[in-house]
Amino acid sequence: MDWSVLACGRSGHVTFAPAEPGVREQLRGHTVGGEAWRCLRCATFVPGPPQLSGPAADAPEVLRGKEVRSALILRVFAVERFIRALVFLGLAYGLWRFTYARQSIDATFDRERPIVRELFLQLGYNIDNSKLVGLIQHALTLSAASITLLTAGLGAYAVVEIVEGAGLWLGQRWGEYFAMVATSAGLPLEIYDLTRKVTVTTLIFLLINLALVLYLVLTKRLFGARGGKAAYEARLRSESVMEAATEAATAAQAKAEAEAGTAARAKASTAALAKAGTAAHAKAGSAAHTEAVTDQAGHELAAQEPCDHEPADHEPGGRQPAVQELSGRRPADTDPASA
Repeated sequence: MDWSVLACGRSGHVTFAPAEPGVREQLRGHTVGGEAWRCLRCATFVPGPPQLSGPAADAPEVLRGKEVRSALILRVFAVERFIRALVFLGLAYGLWRFTYARQSIDATFDRERPIVRELFLQLGYNIDNSKLVGLIQHALTLSAASITLLTAGLGAYAVVEIVEGAGLWLGQRWGEYFAMVATSAGLPLEIYDLTRKVTVTTLIFLLINLALVLYLVLTKRLFGARGGKAAYEARLRSESVMEAATEAATAAQAKAEAEAGTAARAKASTAALAKAGTAAHAKAGSAAHTEAVTDQAGHELAAQEPCDHEPADHEPGGRQPAVQELSGRRPADTDPASA
């Protein structure tokens, strides 16, 4: 059974539009008839405008799943507490009235008792063996101070039961602690009564109180049981529709920021590579230009080298080299001995 759907069918859906854009988009949907908003209890998209709006932190705390069932069980216990309170308030009021009309009640009891006894004897029942009649007789013998104390005790117990019932009905944490402590305090007395005499009424009350104590401690994790309050609240957050929407919005924002950071780093890397390529191209161009200039200067020097060494080809005083002399000597200039 889906308790969330059951609660929405009984009490209606709960829709909320957060002010934060990211969370808002997680809870908003679009249908053919227009926009729809996710119910915070059953997580179903409900067509139409949201019932409430505001910051996500101000969203109503809605019970879901097992918590809906738990609230129903606690209200059953609360009704039982209210019934007890009414009974004890009635007894307290009766004793208070008895204090002021004790003589007339005593006289009425003595006057009517024989008639009542005779009537029940005809029905086969002797009222002298009745515990109720014995209790009334015992009350008639109590002093005024004892009756006043008994009235105050009954009234105080009724108030305790009312506080228990209110706390359980509202599902408040303090009410759960109060009900657990108050109920546990009465368990030893009920166990003692069972040791004296086992009755169906006493046994039923003991089982109800014991079941309430165990249920509160285990399911509500009171007094540190099963991880305590921290674990209980963590489980509630894990089941919360608003909490899930907030986490999804945070994750989407972190992913977008990561993608934007990656794109920015890629762009910066591309720009750096382009700048490095431009610098390398410029450097290569400069080197090529330098090499060209150097080659040109070399060619110019090579072209100028014969002119620069021309004086070295002549002897001082304008005398030609010996090779030229030999090559240019006429036959008449040869040595006479050779002739």
